[in-house]
Amino acid sequence: MTTDAAAVHAPERSVLRSALTHAGLIAASFAMLYPLLWMLAGSVRPADDIFGGQTSLIPSQVSIRAYETGWFGLQVSFGTFFLNSLAISVLATIGNVMAASLTAYAFARLQFFGRNFWFALMLGTLMLPYHVTLIPQYVLFLNIGWVNTWLPLVVPKFLAVDAFFIFLMVQFFRSLPRELDEAAMMDGCSAWRIYWKIVLPLSVPVLATAAIFSFIWTWEDFFGPLIYLGDIHTYTVQLGLRSLVDAGGTSDWGALFAMSVLSLIPIFLVFLFFQRLLIEGIATTGMKR
Repeated sequence: MTTDAAAVHAPERSVLRSALTHAGLIAASFAMLYPLLWMLAGSVRPADDIFGGQTSLIPSQVSIRAYETGWFGLQVSFGTFFLNSLAISVLATIGNVMAASLTAYAFARLQFFGRNFWFALMLGTLMLPYHVTLIPQYVLFLNIGWVNTWLPLVVPKFLAVDAFFIFLMVQFFRSLPRELDEAAMMDGCSAWRIYWKIVLPLSVPVLATAAIFSFIWTWEDFFGPLIYLGDIHTYTVQLGLRSLVDAGGTSDWGALFAMSVLSLIPIFLVFLFFQRLLIEGIATTGMKR
């Protein structure tokens, strides 16, 4: 009888455990989303109600004035900042994918003198803080006249400066069968043709992963544009958001929240449309035959 009773109550315990697990996950998700939801609610609240002691996520009054103020409140329309960020992010993404894939292909599939040494040296740059090279880089770009332009933010991406993406692609390229290279070489394919016709088509997941991360990191970058961009016409979205905080010595929080909400839309859309490739690329990276 005891065994039968336990068997009867087992499904009930399983349902209860599942319900508690889902309730905990929902509560944790709400806790993480609460700041974002509060910012969204603050963007449609009247300015006096943002810090007026209201804790409800549902505003008592809905107003889009903050979006109008944020979009047209500076010397330059916020649309200019969005276009600047989009151009820099797209160019940096293209450069990262092209340069990192070429470098990773050389490390993963080609044989050359000192390959392991150079690969280890490249990985060592991951432990080098960005601030260590900041001043020498700034002096270099200043001497060649690149300061206050997009070039310091874009050109280095075409020179394989992001070791993380190289390492990510090396691990993926190593998982591809070597027999593909050998068969292609027997058919007269060069190393470049193998890279272009065989390796790249089979590496869409990891290329998409690198492109997504590169786009998001470049779009969210604040420090780089702050150092190299001085003209408001070249500002990115992040610098535009900072300008809303300290413009004229005052802080327009409603406009800041409104433009912050809009600045999240491109990142959300990129992740929404490419999440399958992102998950597949992360899941398959690191496997080695």
